[in-house]
Parts: sequence; structure tokens; C-alpha cells
Amino acid sequence: MAGRGSCLVANDWICWEYVTSRSQELTDATVEHVWITAASVLIGLVVSLPLALLARRGRRWAAPVLAFTTLLYTIPSLAMFSLLLPLFGLSAALVVTGLVLYSLTILVRNVIAGLEAVPEDVREAARGMGYGPGRLLWQVELPLALPALLAGVRIATVSTVALTTVGSIVGKGGLGNLIAPAVTSSFKAQVLTASVLCVLLALVADLLLLGLQRLLTPWTRASGRPAVRSAPVPDPIAAPATGKAV
Repeated sequence: MAGRGSCLVANDWICWEYVTSRSQELTDATVEHVWITAASVLIGLVVSLPLALLARRGRRWAAPVLAFTTLLYTIPSLAMFSLLLPLFGLSAALVVTGLVLYSLTILVRNVIAGLEAVPEDVREAARGMGYGPGRLLWQVELPLALPALLAGVRIATVSTVALTTVGSIVGKGGLGNLIAPAVTSSFKAQVLTASVLCVLLALVADLLLLGLQRLLTPWTRASGRPAVRSAPVPDPIAAPATGKAV
């Protein structure tokens, strides 16, 4: 039990006693946070590729696709979850689906930017060697689009780490499940610890993805600059790490 001199009794912001006594709770929340974030970004990447390919077919398709994915991000989290609730109920699938929809804004734009940056003479050379559309896409265009694509994955991942906490409104928010009640009860140590863990997750994920990007795109290091530029982030997500209003 906590003694009179305990930082838990004093309700201090920094309290190692809280970390040691609630280590399992913190671990479980962190694990849930990681898998929800990873699943959301991976599914978002899979969904964004066909949307980007559709948008690349011309202005007739590009405008609706980009407008739709941008519109999705303007929907407040509470409204988004309410709309998805009849389909998924109070489950992790509800949170993952919402986060997937939010990630499309970034991922679709970056996939398009990467594909558009592939030099036309490279495409022509590949066609001259007998590459069909499918082989051209998978063996030429997507590998050359990797710098912009992975830059988008990094931004989407950091944004999703922050947005996952909003899932606490349905009990599936990872570290957000600790932050939300602690804010209400003014439990300072829990607010600070869970928040710091959330920030650390974002930093670690970004560093790991940066390492993966450098590993998969060695030509960008050789030239000293990226082969393609990532797509600019639209205004609604100019500061993704801050999360969304509910």
C-alpha cells in the first residue's frame, strides 16, 4: 500500500511508483495501441493503392477521389464512430475502420505523387522491353515511387498513433483508455505516463519506418536527395500529431 510519503498519495506528475505498480496495465494498453495503429496503417495502405491508381487515370477520377479522401478527414471522430457504430458495434474494428478512413487522405496523395514522379522515359523504356501495364506498375513504377509512398506511411503512422487515443470513447483506445479517465479524475501520474508512452511510440515508429525507407531506397542516399517528393499534406491535417477534435 502507498505510504504517506508516496507520490501516488501526493498525486505527483512524475511517479515511478505508479509505473511499477501499474506495469501490466501500461503494457496491455501499449500493446493494444500498437496493434490498432499497425492494422489501421497497413489496411489504409492496401486501400489507398487502388484509389490512387483510379485517380491517376485522369482529372475525371482524380478530383472526386481526392475530394472524397480529404472530406473524410474533416469528419470529427465522434461523428465518424457514430456513423460506423451500426456496422461494427463497440469493437476494435470500429476504431480501426475509422482510422483507416482518416489515413487515406495522406496515403492516397503520396502514392499519386510517387507514381507521377516516375520519369516518362523510364516507362517508355520498360514498354519497349515488353512490359505490360501490370508488370510496369509492380516492377518499375512502385519501386521508384517508394520514397514518396514511405514518406506518406510515416506521416500516416505518426498521425494514427495520436488518433488511436480517441478510440477510448468506445473503450478501444490503447493508451487513450488510461488518459481519458485520468484526465477526468485528475490522476496526474497516469496522464503523464500514458501521454509520454504515446509520444515515444510515435517517435519509435517514425525512426523504424525511416530506417526501412533508407534500406529500401538506397539510391536516394547515393544522390544525397530523394528521387521524388512526397505529397504536401492538406490543411485539415497540417498538424497530425495533435489528433482530432471529437
